[in-house]
Amino acid sequence: MNGGEIIARLLKQQGVRFLFTLSGGHISPIFVEAEKQGIRVIDTRHEVTAAFAADAVARLTGIPGVATVTAGPGITNTITAIKNAQLAQSPLVLLGGAVATLLQGRGALQDIDQLSLMRPIVKWAARITKVKEIERVLSRAFYEATRGVPGPVFVECPVDILYPENIVREWYGIKSHEVPPKNIIQRMERWYINRHARKLFEDVNFKEHSGHVKDASVPYHATSDLKNALSKLNGSKKPVLVIGSGAIMNAQKANALSDAVNRLGLPVYLSGMARGLLRTDHPIQLRHHRKEAIRDADLIILAGVPNDFRLDYGNHIGHTPFISINRSRLDLYQNKKPTLAVQADPQEFLIALADHYQGKYTEWIGNLRSRDNQREEKINTMSEEVQAGINPLTLFRVLNTLLDKNTILIADGGDFVATAAYTLRPAAPLSWLDPGVFGTLGVGAGFALGAKLVYPEKDVWIIYGDGSAGYSLMEFDTFTRHQLPVVALIGNDGCWGQIARDQVTLLKSECAVNLRQSNYEKVAHAFGAEGVRVESIEDFSDSVTLALSKSRSGVPFIINAIISKSDFRKGSISM
Repeated sequence: MNGGEIIARLLKQQGVRFLFTLSGGHISPIFVEAEKQGIRVIDTRHEVTAAFAADAVARLTGIPGVATVTAGPGITNTITAIKNAQLAQSPLVLLGGAVATLLQGRGALQDIDQLSLMRPIVKWAARITKVKEIERVLSRAFYEATRGVPGPVFVECPVDILYPENIVREWYGIKSHEVPPKNIIQRMERWYINRHARKLFEDVNFKEHSGHVKDASVPYHATSDLKNALSKLNGSKKPVLVIGSGAIMNAQKANALSDAVNRLGLPVYLSGMARGLLRTDHPIQLRHHRKEAIRDADLIILAGVPNDFRLDYGNHIGHTPFISINRSRLDLYQNKKPTLAVQADPQEFLIALADHYQGKYTEWIGNLRSRDNQREEKINTMSEEVQAGINPLTLFRVLNTLLDKNTILIADGGDFVATAAYTLRPAAPLSWLDPGVFGTLGVGAGFALGAKLVYPEKDVWIIYGDGSAGYSLMEFDTFTRHQLPVVALIGNDGCWGQIARDQVTLLKSECAVNLRQSNYEKVAHAFGAEGVRVESIEDFSDSVTLALSKSRSGVPFIINAIISKSDFRKGSISM
């Protein structure tokens, strides 16, 4: 049994169903043996896509996603995705190839100090130096990825611990039938190499495991925390609940959380992965004027939400009492000390809270709803404006009516996607994926790969800006080869809109912000998929119907929508 087979068997035991990779000689035994174990291997066109796909699988299943990439540039190509997973608190295992243990530090191809590079951006990192270490190291990697605050881990797998011993000995130049060299220096070299090979492969005794894999430890709330929160709620007349991605770390309990939020009856704002927890027309869900609602509240509950730039570093809260529930102690106290700090899983806390509290805030919610409705009316008015190109607000209003609840939306872009966040309404839990606090462009194809594999029966849509589309359109080759029919909607205004708007205003320059309104749909045709370019709202509506029909019959599809430049989000850039 070679090291690649041991890794593949361990992945299978951990419940891994998909392995994302880009072909590389340093790691071939891992994905070859994984395929033999029944793990579906998806090879991408860029290593960063493999890592993003693993991230998406982790978010949607709760089981760490796994990617394996080759040494050197293969690993450096994943850095953005790994840092994104770290900031998004997403459990991911990256298996990185490396040069042979005997050659490290001697100038071999693609040999760099990978551990020093990766340690600052992962929860835990390790190098396997002997075949017998594989089981221990990899088991710990999965534990560390999910323990406490989830995050990515990195395991370096030198090429000589992956291949069969006879092949490795040939690489080392050790042949049992050869006559020992007479030169003493050569004999010493031969002795050293033999000794190294024996240690590399000694005491390999892989044990097959079955049954439940040990759960990682997760901080759990105390009874006193629950009592204190209940006391504060009972004394509140105008509470506001804000739920973020940090409350959706256990995908299996997403529906239970949805039920709990419904029973709590608190006016609620949903962000990040929490979007879609409540049905689109739920009376307690608000979408607009969150800052004003927080300002007017007498109690704020942050569930998996830090006081970062999205809450103006705590300035939105001001002096209002607030409860913060977060697995991360750092996020719990970031920028502002909570009135009640609960270091625990926000999901479990809200579910437990709902078992003891059902509030009725009819008047308060009515006031918030009235303000929400006024904003909706303004958006409706803006969506009726005739512009040069499709009005993006009109486009999303139309798209809302054509998508069903079995849809997963992938957000990958700046201005166009932020407009979608205001106007599109995810209809079910785990139906919205965005990069998170890092604001990374380029997540689209990888997230879509992961989502379509986990939920093949659902429609998966990438909402691209024309700028962000450039990062991963090549993966339409991957979608086609692996028969993963996703739909990409590109909002094509021929510029980096979010940057351009404020740059032109503040610096009076269009330097480096303009693109062409290119025929991106032709990329789909080049790879055996299909796509259309649309320049009117009527054609857009028809294209959505066509895209749904094609994707449901197995064909990936691109809608290249020529949209107008918009001032809808003027002044919203974060820096």
